[in-house]
Amino acid sequence: MANTIFLGLGSNLDEPIRQIHRAIESLGELVNSIERANLYRSKPLGPADQPDFINTVIRGQTSLSPEDLLGFVKRIETYQKRVKTVHWGPRTIDIDILYFGNLNFTSSLLKIPHPEILRRSFVTIPLLDLLTDEITPTGDRIDRNRYDSGSLVQINT
Repeated sequence: MANTIFLGLGSNLDEPIRQIHRAIESLGELVNSIERANLYRSKPLGPADQPDFINTVIRGQTSLSPEDLLGFVKRIETYQKRVKTVHWGPRTIDIDILYFGNLNFTSSLLKIPHPEILRRSFVTIPLLDLLTDEITPTGDRIDRNRYDSGSLVQINT
């Protein structure tokens, strides 16, 4: 059985837009019917002495389990040479599982829904591009007016 998933993607190193497109192409191996939100440029959440980030959200279908999906996205990050040196630091690609169907799931490695979704405009604004009624898969309503979209610059690609 396929589940609808939402993934957040971000990059600020080595041609970030290309890194996002490359990750989405790789995700297509095990995620079907991928739809991508707009791309947005945002200031880094962590250390300020790094390039701006490019962020987006995708929606797709997968028959993987949450743990297998996590393993798959981690392999893509490794393939794209993601190296964690500083918390919230620069990276070639970051892929977060935001929602997995309407599942509430917690393990030692994974929490779904992602606990920071509603605190980050660079995730919430692209997510709203894909949610027609502003209701999340777990039934939460997102008020678009609550988020500072002025801190983001939409990129047309």
